[in-house]
Amino acid sequence: MDSPSKKSTSKIILPLLILMGIGACIYFGKSFFEKSLFTMMEVPKFELMDQNGKIVTDKDMLGKVYVVEFFYARCPTICPIMNNNLKFVDQAIKSKDFGIISISIDPENDTPEFLKAHAKKLGVTNPNWHFLTGNRDYIGDLANEFDIYVGDKDDQSESLNHSGMLALVDKEGNVRCRFGKDGMPILYYSGLNYDDQEGKNASLKGKFQPDRKLLIEDIQKLLEE
Repeated sequence: MDSPSKKSTSKIILPLLILMGIGACIYFGKSFFEKSLFTMMEVPKFELMDQNGKIVTDKDMLGKVYVVEFFYARCPTICPIMNNNLKFVDQAIKSKDFGIISISIDPENDTPEFLKAHAKKLGVTNPNWHFLTGNRDYIGDLANEFDIYVGDKDDQSESLNHSGMLALVDKEGNVRCRFGKDGMPILYYSGLNYDDQEGKNASLKGKFQPDRKLLIEDIQKLLEE
């Protein structure tokens, strides 16, 4: 028969072991979410012409980590910011296995020739940075598949409006993202500038790009996979 002292000790040890187990789960769970990237979906299939007159598809990008944006070259507001932030990312990564897909929502004006001049003006040197153009209805549907906002082409006041969000795609053609501080997937990365380091107040004159750093970190993770 166990002595009273042994029973008392076991009553203390068991709760402690349970608490330690819970603590370990929380610690390793947090570590997992900090290091891992969430898989959202397979990248939507696409087939569009780039600035060099070459047809580029999602299959061509297999084996590369890349970022997708929707923009247009004549945009006077957020597009130059998005392009410049992606140029910063590209220069930070410097990998032959990294690319960028910039899809124009103004294909009527953004011809391959115009996009080639735009890429030259931006100082693009990465051969995997493709500025794509094509049918506007097709591009609108593609944006919907990505779940990135692009205005209705038939609405004159909305046709050139678009989101500043960026999609990150891994080597196997999956859209990926990190987990936020709340433990939920952030889904997309912002290509905008902000007035604050927390990324709450977007501004054309903002000096902070909080998601740019996160994007670089996550691209490097995917390159190592």
